[in-house]
Amino acid sequence: MSKQIKEIAERLKAAREIAGLSVEGVAKDFGLSPEVYAGYESGDNDIPISVLYSAAAKFNVELTAMLTGEEPKLSLYALARKGGGIDVERRKEYKYRNLAYNFKHKKAEFFMVTIPYKDVKTPTKYAHYGNEAMFVTEGRYLLVIKEQEVVLQEGDFIYFDSSYEHGMLALDGKQAKFLSIVFN
Repeated sequence: MSKQIKEIAERLKAAREIAGLSVEGVAKDFGLSPEVYAGYESGDNDIPISVLYSAAAKFNVELTAMLTGEEPKLSLYALARKGGGIDVERRKEYKYRNLAYNFKHKKAEFFMVTIPYKDVKTPTKYAHYGNEAMFVTEGRYLLVIKEQEVVLQEGDFIYFDSSYEHGMLALDGKQAKFLSIVFN
């Protein structure tokens, strides 16, 4: 695994240990087997953003600190100009750019998400704590929440309970992009 994943894994393990929780207990809370969760902490497995987001909330740590090792410092405003923010490569299916990573005490996380087109029929689904809002900025994609299928296109907005499994597929042979706001 990459150096970045190993460093995030170390911070994940340290946060759990500081919280005084067991691998088994955290794994159960996240709906994972202890072996899968232990693989995240060892850096042997890529860690989904949903797990990092849930861990940050559970351990009362800023997601930015979990991802970068540094606490956010801004408190008046955070500005991400076109193409700004930091890349967060946590799921191979999507590309994430965290837009407000340097703002402290956020009530939500803000990501620009790119869904590359792939010729597959079923999306990989994830679930995470909180609610999520999506505003489509480019292309069209299929969003599956539980068993519900919704096709979204540029200009569309959706808000949903992200504790239900959900996943996306870009349509029309092109990538799609959306602004994702994940509320704690």
